[in-house]
Amino acid sequence: MTPPVVPVFLAFFTAQLAVETALLLLNLRHVARARGVPALLAGRVDEGTADRSRAYTLANGRFALIQEFFSAALTLAVLFSGLLPALDRALAGRGLAGAHLFVAYLVALSAGSALLALPFSLWHTFRLEARFGFNRTTPRLWVLDRVKGVVLQAAIGVPLLYAIYAFMRFTGALWWLWLFGFLVLVQVVLLWAYPTLIAPLFNRFEPLPDGELRARLERLAHDAGFRNRGLFVMDASRRSGHSNAYFTGLLRPRIVLFDTLVANMSVDEAASVLAHEIGHYRARHIHRRLALSLAGTLVVLFVLSRLVAWPPLYAAFGFDRPSLQAALTLVSLCGAPFVFWLSPLAARLSRRHEYEADRYAIRIARAPAALATALVRLNGENLSNLHPHPWYSAWHYSHPVLVERLAAIEAEASRAAAV
Repeated sequence: MTPPVVPVFLAFFTAQLAVETALLLLNLRHVARARGVPALLAGRVDEGTADRSRAYTLANGRFALIQEFFSAALTLAVLFSGLLPALDRALAGRGLAGAHLFVAYLVALSAGSALLALPFSLWHTFRLEARFGFNRTTPRLWVLDRVKGVVLQAAIGVPLLYAIYAFMRFTGALWWLWLFGFLVLVQVVLLWAYPTLIAPLFNRFEPLPDGELRARLERLAHDAGFRNRGLFVMDASRRSGHSNAYFTGLLRPRIVLFDTLVANMSVDEAASVLAHEIGHYRARHIHRRLALSLAGTLVVLFVLSRLVAWPPLYAAFGFDRPSLQAALTLVSLCGAPFVFWLSPLAARLSRRHEYEADRYAIRIARAPAALATALVRLNGENLSNLHPHPWYSAWHYSHPVLVERLAAIEAEASRAAAV
């Protein structure tokens, strides 16, 4: 009896598309009906900002809906049009075999996917983001970023694909364990290389100038016992008006502040944002998420090892014979519908980490009001959704909804004052 590969895949694929579409439409309807400013934000967010936030959320949501259906249609077309086996035969007909066929096949599919994504990137950057005053990227800079990205992907990705083929082909039945160990090593090397070798290809990083802000942030990091590789300002305003801050690195991270954040926040607000990020590191949230990501990679590799030699998988999508490149492609294209239900679990864990980092920030920076105003400012500057539907935010949001986060900050501040 032939296993029902296609019906099972289509059932999960349809379930994912239905759930994701329903949640997105529910959120769009909820936002479109919302009026005014949430009660907890009264006096903190003006009506004009709230109106622009709703308009930005609706525009992004409608754009995401178009992308979602295009991606779904493209996935089905690629899987059932015969394109994948035809590409395999065409490359083999040119004399490619073994590792060269494996790499050429995956590079060709990756290039095709990237080309189809370009119109969406152009529209989002130069129409949608520009409409709301966020885009500062010139066409020349946009093209340069893409060219640099392609060169970087080729420089890293092509040797990586050859290495993956070698592990899959020559390390025996436990190749998935050997490959996992190798990918962990690659991840560590990239985490080390990103801040000093990769990120500077796209942005300029300058030490935070001497002054009140630098002194406050250095004192805060010292009091928290947070070892780092320095405070840097990134020229984010070259591309966008969005504000943010982040750490980069695994053991002694760099502290990176967007220049838009430095320009718009008070010293206490910036210190609270930094204290929040330090809270993530002190609680080892970054390391836990990395561990979970690697565990997921290990599971995927194990599943792939079981499917590589399973003929029904290839027959279901038109392949004449099993191959490593076909196995990797089919798992990549077909895998998401089987694990999409994990999204709300990951989002819930992330939100819990955000609450923990906020509590740490209140203890170390001792400025809960500044943390609250910083979050309100960031949400306003980024036009984040003030009225998300509860189901949508529970499924997708990695950060708590602003009103819920502010309520938690006020409650923590009250507890700290009572001690």
